[in-house]
Amino acid sequence: MGTTNFPNGLTNNNSENALGSMTQLDPTTLHTYFNDFDIYHGNEWVVTETQAGATQALTDADGGVLLLTNSAADDDLVALQKVGESFTFTAGKKAYFKARFKVSDATHSDVVIGLQITDTTPLAVSNGVYFIKPDGAATMNFVVAASNTATTASAIATLANDTYVTVAFYYDGVNYVNYYVGTDTLNPTYEGRSVVTNLPTTELTVSFAIQNGEAAAKTMSVDYIFVAKER
Repeated sequence: MGTTNFPNGLTNNNSENALGSMTQLDPTTLHTYFNDFDIYHGNEWVVTETQAGATQALTDADGGVLLLTNSAADDDLVALQKVGESFTFTAGKKAYFKARFKVSDATHSDVVIGLQITDTTPLAVSNGVYFIKPDGAATMNFVVAASNTATTASAIATLANDTYVTVAFYYDGVNYVNYYVGTDTLNPTYEGRSVVTNLPTTELTVSFAIQNGEAAAKTMSVDYIFVAKER
């Protein structure tokens, strides 16, 4: 397939806009967060560890990967939440989330990733929109929760040991949150949609965590996380 060239530029704004004649897309139409984990600064994250032996560090991998490694006791937890709750679901404003990750043990671990309030118990938060996998099963759920009341889509996908999965959700700004899961790096499969009855209205932040389901160290590798919302 050949390349389509736009030598005069391309814009997503009208000509009257201050950036309407700019030769590239206007990035200010969306509030965007993207982390490909080529760089990791610990002071940008609220880190929760049940044991001091857990680690969070970049690892050698194509594309940039952050590796979370637990200590070896049962129920040991390591969780990261971006400092600053900067995303809010707002009626009339579309929002997007996408991430790629893998875990060493798809059955004997608890895993969560998505947008949540900052909390030391990310596996049981009062407000958030996120994917979660409980211990004892390889199946993952999708949760939309506000003020401790949740709408849960159960067993939407099955994880495998040490195998990357891409998860995503899309809020249409009106009635639904669509959720997607798949092993395709770019295009996860549409799995269903959740109503917005329990969509949180408080500020949220990027959040992910892994907890041991047995007395053995588990790992979580996060390739990238993307979040965007219309202004």
